[in-house]
Amino acid sequence: MSRWALLEPLRARLLDEQGTLHKQAETRIALCYPSPYHVGMSSLGFQTIYREIHQHPKATAERAFLPDEVAAWREARVPLCTYETQSEVSQFDCLAFSVSYELELTGLFEMLDLAGLPLRREERSPRHPLVVCGGPLTFSNPVPLAPYADVIVLGEAEELIHVLCDALSLPRREQLAHLSHHPGFYLPGLSAQWPQVAKADDDRLPARSQILTPHTELRSMFLIEPERGCSRGCTYCVMRRTTNGGMRTVAPERVLELIPGSAAKVGLVGAAVTDHPRIVDLVRTLVQDGRQVGISSLRADRLCARPELVSLLAQSGARTLTTAADGASERLRTALDRKTNAAQLLKTAELAREAGFARLKLYLMLGLPGEEDQDLDELVLLAGEISRILPLSFGLAPFVAKRNTPMDGAPFTPIEETERRVAYLRAKLHGRAEIRPTSPRWAWVEYMLAQGDESAGLAAEDAWRAGGSFAAWKRAFRERGVRPRAARRVQDGRLRLPHLAEWPVVAQ
Repeated sequence: MSRWALLEPLRARLLDEQGTLHKQAETRIALCYPSPYHVGMSSLGFQTIYREIHQHPKATAERAFLPDEVAAWREARVPLCTYETQSEVSQFDCLAFSVSYELELTGLFEMLDLAGLPLRREERSPRHPLVVCGGPLTFSNPVPLAPYADVIVLGEAEELIHVLCDALSLPRREQLAHLSHHPGFYLPGLSAQWPQVAKADDDRLPARSQILTPHTELRSMFLIEPERGCSRGCTYCVMRRTTNGGMRTVAPERVLELIPGSAAKVGLVGAAVTDHPRIVDLVRTLVQDGRQVGISSLRADRLCARPELVSLLAQSGARTLTTAADGASERLRTALDRKTNAAQLLKTAELAREAGFARLKLYLMLGLPGEEDQDLDELVLLAGEISRILPLSFGLAPFVAKRNTPMDGAPFTPIEETERRVAYLRAKLHGRAEIRPTSPRWAWVEYMLAQGDESAGLAAEDAWRAGGSFAAWKRAFRERGVRPRAARRVQDGRLRLPHLAEWPVVAQ
């Protein structure tokens, strides 16, 4: 495939965008997302940092994504290019990666390799661009990134990106020295310890879309964040109430002021949007303006307490109502400190039917510590009751313990057992609910990285170089000696949650 043929989709997507920024500046940053365009442009954080860089007086940003067809780019020997000007990313002063979760490590490798840059930090020199990694992964376990990043930005980066832009005008040695002494930055090989996760000033909220494009999962939807963080204490969640001061809300008036009049579809994004005390007022105003509204993280208890919210979402055009059960039984939900019970899930289904929704979708974690078949049987009974009210589907995801949560170190249910439980549920729920499970194998890989250290990051590179199959990952973890941390004990079917063990922790 020719260079022109590979770059033509970039140019075509660029022409379909609204809000793209162009600027000449002495400092040029390639803002990189290690997944394809349609995923990266659905990231509110990625778009926010793009705008912040352009607001810096001496910096500009162009975007780069993991190509849809990596093999074609490699075969044609076409270097990785940006969208705005189709410039080679290797010519920029800095490559700033936003990494959302563990399995995007291989996307990082692909992009560095396509750019013609050494993957390992220790193999690069000052003549290469500075490689910086940040994003949601840094709230949990950024340690596997250390062999590859010159700089790791921890936490909320709206202010830290300006510190980075200032530093990029300095010679490389001075850049690193400056950043190594600034809170929120970790420099592998230079920093003595991991710093505290950064918290952006409330004046910089809310995060919001800069570019609208039809070529995303959320087609031409304007995203905005009416709240950040969470007020809840769910034991499995990184974004719980102890993270960065808990939930911070933005007044609906400010949110409405920032939504363009041309935005026909609005997505309200956050860890606990329905916990916003004025969420009904905000959604009502948007619906009355004739806009379609989507909300992330719908909570069943809040929907029951605010039934108008369900009818407003239906009025805006939604056909499927999605919320989370998380645990299969009341016992497990209680252990998770999840403020949702079976009665609320049933009530949510009734509200959805009355509002005219066609389906209810519930997210569920499978393989929680202490989970037994009797918990799955309880779920089957609940599903039977719900399915008599409204068609039901389950999104099943194997439980993956994350660092910086009370469930850090909890064991991963073996792949074969997870597959058995999926099959058990599928058989029991036949005719009652649709099952859409994610892969237990790749959940296990995610778990090994989520619980791993630098050796897990090196194993990821080995697996990528060996072709990236599941067998390659298993072999790489084995040969690098990567093993899960000691699991927390499960007693009488209940997870013990002792104080976190000592490790090179990202303090919160």
